[in-house]
Amino acid sequence: MPAEVASTHRKNEPGILRFEFPKAPHHKDENLREISWDEFFKKFDENNLELVYQEKTADGKVSNFNKLVHPEEEEHSSRKGKSVASEGATKKKRSA
Repeated sequence: MPAEVASTHRKNEPGILRFEFPKAPHHKDENLREISWDEFFKKFDENNLELVYQEKTADGKVSNFNKLVHPEEEEHSSRKGKSVASEGATKKKRSA
């Protein structure tokens, strides 16, 4: 489910974006507030974000790993060492 970090919400704008996975061990994080997909994608698009995610762990289990990044930041972080994408993650930009 789309969510925001509740303490970062300002006026009519969602805060820091997150995903809440209903079947994850800590799925009811009290720091997160569910938001609509419309709110989520509006902020996602306005901030030119990309989603980096991992479908399976190294041992083949389903992974919930994901990270919302600015494309420029991801490029810089991959130069400092191993990038998340090189460890089995996939980067996606939302297409309209």
